[in-house]
Amino acid sequence: MVAISITYEGQLRTRAIHGPSGTALHTDAPRDNHGRGESFSPTDLVATALGSCMLTIMGIAANKLKIAMEGATVTVEKEMVTSPVRRIGALKVVIRVSGALDAAQQQALRDAALSCPVHQSLHPDVAIPVEFVWGA
Repeated sequence: MVAISITYEGQLRTRAIHGPSGTALHTDAPRDNHGRGESFSPTDLVATALGSCMLTIMGIAANKLKIAMEGATVTVEKEMVTSPVRRIGALKVVIRVSGALDAAQQQALRDAALSCPVHQSLHPDVAIPVEFVWGA
């Protein structure tokens, strides 16, 4: 179990401390929701968690398969909806992996990405289209 301590600092900002490492991160409400947008918003962190998790799980699979994953990137575009409540409506993901990979290697990495715990934890009402760009 990992404990994360979060403190409200005022002006719609928080500071979170990762218990095991002591690493801090800050959030700020986005401009379209009364904030200044000067840092990640809480929903930005969901998008960040998804992309980071997908690359991490792909990296675990790549290590097992002896595939070089260094330099792989992910871009996540977060779209908010306001009806019936304000929430994340879609997280559009583009994963780019350089190098020459055969079809079986590509499928193994695709399966790994889609099995990441964050992807599996998100509500089914959040659309998560994922595009893979191989040899990028």
